[in-house]
Amino acid sequence: MDVDPTIFKAYDIRGIYPTQLNEAIARAIGRAFVTLLQAETVIVGRDMRTSGPALFAAVTEGIRTQGADVIDVGMVSTDQYYFACSKFGHPGMMVTASHNPKAYNGFKMVKQMPYLLSGDEGIQDLRRLVEREEFPKPLRAGVQRSVDLMDEFVAALLRLIDVSAIKPLKVVADTANGMVGPALIKLYGALPVTLIPMYFEPDGTLPNHGLDPLQPENRAELEARVPQEKADVGFAFDGDGDRFFVIDDRGKFVPGDFITALLAQYLLRKHPGGRVVYDVRSSWAVPNLIREAGGVPLVERVGHAFIKRRMAQENAIFAGEVSGHYYFRDFNFADSGMIPSLLVLELLSTSGKRLSELLAPLENTYFVSGEINSTVPDAASKMEAIAKRYADGRIERIDGISVSYDDWHFNVRASNTEPLLRLNLEALSREKMEAKRDELLAFIRS
Repeated sequence: MDVDPTIFKAYDIRGIYPTQLNEAIARAIGRAFVTLLQAETVIVGRDMRTSGPALFAAVTEGIRTQGADVIDVGMVSTDQYYFACSKFGHPGMMVTASHNPKAYNGFKMVKQMPYLLSGDEGIQDLRRLVEREEFPKPLRAGVQRSVDLMDEFVAALLRLIDVSAIKPLKVVADTANGMVGPALIKLYGALPVTLIPMYFEPDGTLPNHGLDPLQPENRAELEARVPQEKADVGFAFDGDGDRFFVIDDRGKFVPGDFITALLAQYLLRKHPGGRVVYDVRSSWAVPNLIREAGGVPLVERVGHAFIKRRMAQENAIFAGEVSGHYYFRDFNFADSGMIPSLLVLELLSTSGKRLSELLAPLENTYFVSGEINSTVPDAASKMEAIAKRYADGRIERIDGISVSYDDWHFNVRASNTEPLLRLNLEALSREKMEAKRDELLAFIRS
C-alpha cells in the first residue's frame, strides 16, 4: 500500500485527513496492529474530530477482519481510554490527533498499559506491515461490543484524592471543545466546587480556539476570565485531555515545571521518601523541592516512552514534564489531565493559601526562559559546537546537551521531526537568565 511514511511519528500516527490518512489506510493500520501484537481483543476509542466516525469505523473493521474482537469505549478523553486499557488488560487504539489542528487525525496505540507503541517500540514495524499488506489469514472474524466506563472512571479518579479535604473553590475550566468537558462535569459535581465551564461541548469544528494551551492565543481568554470571575484558579486541557495547564488567581500562566514541583512536594507528604521523575528541561525548582520534601528526584529524557518506563522501573509515585504531561503510579503510570487538576484543588484546600502565594518563593528564586526554538541547518554539529563553547560547565548527555553552572543551566535538544534546536535555560536571577538566553540564542543562530 502506498502510504506517506511521515505520518508514523515518534509516539503515534498523525496526518491530515483524507490526504495523508484515510479509511483504506486506517483499515490496513487496524489489521497491522492485530498482526504485530497478535492481539485477540483491542480497546478502541475516539475523540470529537469530524473525521473520527469514519476512521473509527475503518480501523475497527480492520481489527475485526484480522480476527480480533473490539471493545468500543466510545467518544472519550485519552485518560479514559488508558483507564479502559488498564481495566481490561488489552492493547488499544485511540483515534485522535491530540492537540493538532482540526484537519488532522491519527492513532495513539497502547501495547500493554502503561506502554504505548512508539518509534523504537513498534510504530516503524507497523508501517512496514501496512506498506506490504501481507496479513496472515485469520481463523475467524472478530466481534464488536460497546461499553460505557464514564461513571467507573470518575469514581476511580475521586479515589485518588481526599474528597473530604476539598474546600469550596471557584474554578474556571477551558476544555477547548475537546474531550474533557463531559467527564469534568461529573467529576467536579462530586466536589464543593463552583465550576465555570468554557467550551465544554465536544465539537470537532473547533469553533472557539485551538487545542494546544501552550500556544498563548489559546489560553488568553481563560487568563482574562480567572480574575474577572474572582476565581481561585483556571484549568486548561488539551484536545484529548492527556495534558493539563494552570492559570493562577492573578490570571498568570504557571510553567509546567512549577506545577510538577508543587505537586511532587504535596504527593511526597502522602508517600514519604517516594521517587519522582522529571524531564531534562525542568527548572531546578523540581529536584530542589523534591529533595526538601524527602523524596528522590530522577531526571529522564523528554517523552512518555522514556518517562513511563523509568517510572515503572523505579516504582516512582509521580512524574511531570514541562509540556503539561503528569503521570501517576496510582493510575498505572499513565498520564492524565484530570488527576492533576484534582490534586491542585486538594493542595489549595489543605494549604489555605492562594496559588500565587504558593508560587511566590519559586518565582522569586528561579527564572526560566521557557522553550525557545531555533531553525538550524545541522542540529548535530551545532550541538557539538555548543558543547565545546561551554566545556567549562558540567555537561550531561541524557537528552541533547545539558550544561550546568552554579547559578544557571541550560538544555539544548534537537526536534524529532523538524530542523530545530530547542533551548530551555534557567538562572537564579532574571538579569543572568536574560543575558545567558540572548548569548546562547546568538550562538545557536550564528
